[in-house]
Formats: sequence, structure tokens, C-alpha cells
Amino acid sequence: MSGLTSVRARTGDAGTTTDGRDRDPGSGSAAPAEPSWLARARSKHLGLKLAPVGIALLALALFLYYRSLGLGDSVIQQSSSLQWSTKLWPQLVQHLTIALWSTVLVVVVAVPLGIALTRPPLRRFGPAIVTVANSGQALPAYGLLIIFLAMLGQGLRTVVVALVLYALLPVLRNTMVGLDGVDRSVIEAGRGMGMTRWRVLTRIELPLAVPVILAGVRVAMILNIGMATLAYLIGGGGLGVTIAVGLKLQQDPVLIIGAALVAIVALTFDWVGALAETYLRPKGL
Repeated sequence: MSGLTSVRARTGDAGTTTDGRDRDPGSGSAAPAEPSWLARARSKHLGLKLAPVGIALLALALFLYYRSLGLGDSVIQQSSSLQWSTKLWPQLVQHLTIALWSTVLVVVVAVPLGIALTRPPLRRFGPAIVTVANSGQALPAYGLLIIFLAMLGQGLRTVVVALVLYALLPVLRNTMVGLDGVDRSVIEAGRGMGMTRWRVLTRIELPLAVPVILAGVRVAMILNIGMATLAYLIGGGGLGVTIAVGLKLQQDPVLIIGAALVAIVALTFDWVGALAETYLRPKGL
């Protein structure tokens, strides 16, 4: 008995090392443990706390750069393109309008559709519908806008509809994956307690799938913000107008300010999405 104990003490358990860490079954070596400082940072959500500071510093740097241009003494084209009240602010509002409405419509369409496709009567249609949704990202972004331009004409509505199809896949797929990933035993336990299918869906399945669904919404939101820069091609406006003017006139300040504004918008909404993904998930997940 003492010999067996000493062997175990030297070799450790079959799946762990002598210090209690998991052993890699393929290599026989211990799996690398996560650094303690990284674990503490994750537990305290330091990334979420530092992100707005970085965004604010980027916005401050852009503001100082904008003030340093001396637009009153600049060439006419550059000064006209960078007027805040008549150019940049209206384009920023248009950009946010396109991104917000397209993301809201994606959620309204994709989440109920994903729920329906995970129910037994419609599950067999899931692969076909996901393939159709995938066509939005399979097509080049410019080509997708041109297709909807031919069908709906120019304007903000055309851009929003095109972006809904473009960003539909992440939310639809994540909704289906999140619901399918719920442990069947938990669902059966709810049914055994007398819950109806609707109550099981709303009280068990959807709350457990929230983190995965929100990750898809976050991806769709960033995709729409990026794609909205192309809205100007079909008369949708947005900050893409400023970027295009900077490229056409070879005015680097115009190009830098337009691109930096898009980056700040994207980073801000990504941070908001990360907040929602972190704090809206059920406790204990």
C-alpha cells in the first residue's frame, strides 16, 4: 500500500499533474495555466473599463488634429468638406441612422426566425434558410448594394434593406446555435415541472442562449457600421462621403478625419455591445 501511494505521489492522477493542473492527454504534459493577472483582469472586467478611456483619448486626439488644421486658412475644397455643422455632423447622423435601423431590423427578423428554425416542425428548413442568409455575405458588398439599387432605387431605405440581408447571418446562426446548445436535460427538467413549451422557451432556453445571441448582434452591428461607409454610392449618405472626397481630391486631412470618425463610432458601439454581452447574461454563466 505504501508503495502504491508513493507511485501516485510521484506520477499524480491520470488526468492531472501532482500540482493539480490538467494534463494534456495527447502530450502527457500539463496544460498551461492561465496567468493569475489575466484571470483577475477578466474577473474585474478591466477591458470594459479601459475601453471608454481609449475611445475618449482617440476622440480627443481627433479633435486636436481637427483644430490644428486651421480650416479658415485651408484650401476651399478641404475647408468645405470638413465643416462640422453642414458636412460632418449630418453625415454622422446619417451613418448612425443607417447602422441602428439596419441592426434593429436584423434582430427583429433573425431572432424570431432562428427560434422558429430550432422548433421540430421547421427544423428541416434550417439549412436551406441559412444558405439563403449566407448569400448576403457571399456577395461582394458593392455588388449587393447595386442589386438593391436596381430593385428599390436610390436612398436610405435601399441601404438599410441591403444591410439587413448582409448582416442577417451572424444573428440567425448564433440564435440557432445558442438555442441548440441548451442542455436537453435542463429542458426536460422544466417540462417535468409542468412548464409549457412557451414557458420553457422564454424561461429556460432564451435566457441560456442570450450570451451567444448577443455576440451575433454585436458582430452584425459592427458589420453594418463598416458597410454604411459605402452607402454614399447609392445615395444613402453617411461618413463615406467624406472619405470619398478625401480620396478623390487627394486631401489627406479629409480622409483621416472621415476614417477616424467611422473608427470611433465602431469602437463605441462595440464597447456598448460588450457591455450588453457581459451584464445581460444570466447570473452564473
